[in-house]
Amino acid sequence: MEKKIKWGVIGSGGIARRRTIPEGITKAENAELVSVYDINSVVNNEVAGQYNAYAARSISELLQSGIDAVYIASPVNQHFDHVLECAAGVKHVLCEKPLGMTVAETEKMIAVSRKRGILLGTSFMMRFNSQHRVALKLVKEGKIGKPVYGRAQLSCWYPPMAGAWRQDPSTGGGGSLMDMGSHCIDLLEMFFGNIKSVSCYINNSIHDYRSEDSAVVSMFFENGAIATVDTYFCIPDNSSKNTLELYGSKGSIIANGTIGQGEAGELVAYLEDDSSGYDAAQVRNEKGGESIKPVPVNTYRAEIEEFSQAIIENREPENNVELGLRSQKILAACYESAKKGKVIEIS
Repeated sequence: MEKKIKWGVIGSGGIARRRTIPEGITKAENAELVSVYDINSVVNNEVAGQYNAYAARSISELLQSGIDAVYIASPVNQHFDHVLECAAGVKHVLCEKPLGMTVAETEKMIAVSRKRGILLGTSFMMRFNSQHRVALKLVKEGKIGKPVYGRAQLSCWYPPMAGAWRQDPSTGGGGSLMDMGSHCIDLLEMFFGNIKSVSCYINNSIHDYRSEDSAVVSMFFENGAIATVDTYFCIPDNSSKNTLELYGSKGSIIANGTIGQGEAGELVAYLEDDSSGYDAAQVRNEKGGESIKPVPVNTYRAEIEEFSQAIIENREPENNVELGLRSQKILAACYESAKKGKVIEIS
């Protein structure tokens, strides 16, 4: 690789410390970690020391540390200001989802980034899962026939914790739907195309914090397919198998564990030819199907390498800002549906 993109990180604790720095930025062939910033200076100094990076004492200092790009993993209510600061400093930005608290914020972030001539990307790393890539190829080739129904599920146990910004909509924008459901919705659009309308329920089934701990979304796609997303902060981790199901007129693709932070899960394709007719007995072959096991890819490394390469080649990245805007519009429609109790069309 002739060039390596020099990265800074805003919000060095949390997901950046657990995943994106150790698995993504420091392992990517075309990237290197230069500096980090976090409002918690103790944590920031620990991360800087662990990865031999410069511990910036402010965002301004971070932007002046010789970097090309910034990965933003701060609380959602800070994304807008942080992206605008990076744009003012003419630094490319890969921002965690959701990009902003509202559609209007996201549109402003996009406009400012384009005016300053920088790339702004959305961190939907699950699109880079190698099993998801093979599944997408099968869907695009028509192997499952006409898409009929999809389901994406991502849940975990997330009990009340002091200072947990995802548990307050004023800092996280929402709860389980905003944080985890956004990944599921994005994946289903990747497989089935644009969503036309949504109907959504949210609830606090177990936990009493301000954000929802439970959400179910029904989606109607432009191609006629229907799908659901179910995402909870109140189901024990091992009890949630992070299921992905894609059904069509010629077969299905069923997975457990591919949705999430890991590199791989179990994914099986059940594909049938056009000759099958009506079977009154409705016999199921439990052992059929083709296991899909491509070489696992670390999704955090893949998204950093793709965004870095887009900067090098001066092109739009796969994890582009339009995905973030699309997600923001759908999520806004979901919360509106839950509030009004009716189907909402996606603008």
